[in-house]
Amino acid sequence: MARLAQTAGLTDIQEEILATVRTFVDKEIIPHAQALEHGDTYPADIVDGMKEMGLFGLTIPEEFGGLGESLLTYALVVEQIARGWMSVSGVINTHFIVAHMLKQHGTPEQKQKYLPRMAAGEVRGSFSMSEPELGSDVAAIRTKAVRGPDGYTINGQKMWLTNGGTSNLTAVLVKTDEGAEKPHQNLTTFLVEKPEGYGEVVPGLTIPGKIDKMGYKGVDTTEMVFDGFSIAEDQVLGGVTGQGFRHMMDGVEVGRVNVAARACGIAIRAFELAIEYSQQRTTFGKAISEHQAIAFKLAEMATKVEAAHLMMVNAARLKDSGQRNDVEAGMAKLIASEYCAEVTQEAFRIHGGYGYSKEYEIERLMREAPFLLIGEGTSEIQKTIISRGLLRDYRSRG
Repeated sequence: MARLAQTAGLTDIQEEILATVRTFVDKEIIPHAQALEHGDTYPADIVDGMKEMGLFGLTIPEEFGGLGESLLTYALVVEQIARGWMSVSGVINTHFIVAHMLKQHGTPEQKQKYLPRMAAGEVRGSFSMSEPELGSDVAAIRTKAVRGPDGYTINGQKMWLTNGGTSNLTAVLVKTDEGAEKPHQNLTTFLVEKPEGYGEVVPGLTIPGKIDKMGYKGVDTTEMVFDGFSIAEDQVLGGVTGQGFRHMMDGVEVGRVNVAARACGIAIRAFELAIEYSQQRTTFGKAISEHQAIAFKLAEMATKVEAAHLMMVNAARLKDSGQRNDVEAGMAKLIASEYCAEVTQEAFRIHGGYGYSKEYEIERLMREAPFLLIGEGTSEIQKTIISRGLLRDYRSRG
């Protein structure tokens, strides 16, 4: 058993779930990740395996057919899956976020309608906040829903939609006319049902083709274009308009823990590859791991992996306890993503020229790690969240 990234205080059930997932990763993901990633191929067989294991219902309450596990369990599962291939963790990330939003904020009817089928993997979730000119300024959303006699009509364009083509339920944040002075109080989350696929999937809703990315292959990333799309009032999350920003931010806090977990997973794998290669590769008559320059790199890499893992676990446990974790989730996401990039680059350097070859796994990790620096908010956004939280908690009395 590896010594790094161990988590104290887990239940027997959590330990069993993680052992099962780790075995699945070693046998079903790692051996196939290179070929699938290089071909930008959706991992259909792997996804089917996760359905059979019940992973799509991991955090969904037992009353709706799920396993009813905690955010911590979810984060540790994601860490292991990302260790195998980050794109596979991306397949379930948006699904988990939408399930969380439904569980926390959905009406009883919405929960009953969607959560059992989400637990079975029949309904696959995605969520959308960003727009082509939006960036991190969520309050500046332009996509708008106008109320009419038979529901709402939505017009606008959403961007960077993970699983946009392969999901069939999307939580979409749009602008509604609530008359509020603060922009974020005029935002509403709609639950948009659609078939899988690309093109005009239903009247008024188009999913253009996949966006070609540097890394994060296999999982589809798309736009979402609304042009006179009609949707019923009962598809407003929670049944109340103007609450979309709060709903999404709750989901994003879960998402930031997820990104931290993914970063930990990639960093763990980069370290594993580096320490294995360093003991096999010889120069000047001995393994390069015996050279102090390499040994010190390994020591620093392992320390960063451990620190990131501990902060991720802390953020997950805080959320599970019901406490606010915006600062801790931001810290975990910040340090895990930055350390992931650093650890991966050091592993790349240890591999020397071979690290630049597509035959070696580290080349793929080098293209995947940068995504985590921007996903669910850039490092600069995390610093903004952290500093605001600190100033809130340490407000001067002078």
